[in-house]
Amino acid sequence: MTRTIRIGTRGSALALAQTETIADALRKAGENVEVVKVSTPGDRSHAPIAEIGVGVFTSALREALQHKQVDVAIHSYKDLPTAPEAGIVLAAVPLREDPRDALIARDGLTLGELPPGSTVGTGATRRLAQLRALGLGLEIVPIRGNIDTRLRKVTDGELDAVVLARAGLVRLGRAGEITETLDPIQMLPAPAQGALAVECRVDDVDIEHLLRSTVDDEATRAAVTAERAMLAALEAGCSAPVGALAEVVEDLDADGSVVERVSLRGVAAAGLDGESVELLRASAVADKSDAERLGRDLAAELLDLGAGALSGPGRNQR
Repeated sequence: MTRTIRIGTRGSALALAQTETIADALRKAGENVEVVKVSTPGDRSHAPIAEIGVGVFTSALREALQHKQVDVAIHSYKDLPTAPEAGIVLAAVPLREDPRDALIARDGLTLGELPPGSTVGTGATRRLAQLRALGLGLEIVPIRGNIDTRLRKVTDGELDAVVLARAGLVRLGRAGEITETLDPIQMLPAPAQGALAVECRVDDVDIEHLLRSTVDDEATRAAVTAERAMLAALEAGCSAPVGALAEVVEDLDADGSVVERVSLRGVAAAGLDGESVELLRASAVADKSDAERLGRDLAAELLDLGAGALSGPGRNQR
């Protein structure tokens, strides 16, 4: 009997678009696929993420996986708690979409063209901290909601601009509304932004092998491993004002041979009192096989610089 692989996903337009990329790859590999929508606490609540907690978009999907209601769960990787989940394995990290943040502003303006006092919406303290640090005199307004809801705040004139992940806009076919893609020098993205995490049960070896051979991208996995290891080592969880971006780059070893290494940049906001903010930055490079250690080492450097002050509940990086 031909099997059908049930893929669990949130029901939002973005989650479904992300899931279809994986489903299509499996269909091309000759598999029968069924997409199963799973409602999560994050979808049912309008409260700030910091209030309803880490994992609100992923816990229900993982429960459906463990209870064998689905065979595969697909998450926005940046939504996953850093702690591993018993009985579940990260089977694949597909090729990453552009991880940078994007500005959508009125009148086609860029960040530098927004007049002082302009209102800019974001739900992430990571973005808030980095926007404040630019010293542009912008008024940062906390917002929640799906991409449509956030973009409408600009088109309706409620806000002058919003900052969103470029990856989500691209996946929904709305990249044309971006007025500026923000350089990581201005704003480092959330760890694993633009990447997907594809999970299955640890004892489902056939599914794991299929996913690893069909949709896993080795370079993306290495880069995201470094970013997430940095976040985990800061003991900050998914709700800290932390940004990170890693890239696999070619380098020369001592013998002049070409080798692949991971280059990692990290930022942490050590203080968000009032309108002031202190950003701590660090960067390092390591062999691709040492991606996890690279992340831990960069976290240690940030802690030495004073990032320990950022740890604690109630922070939101998304």
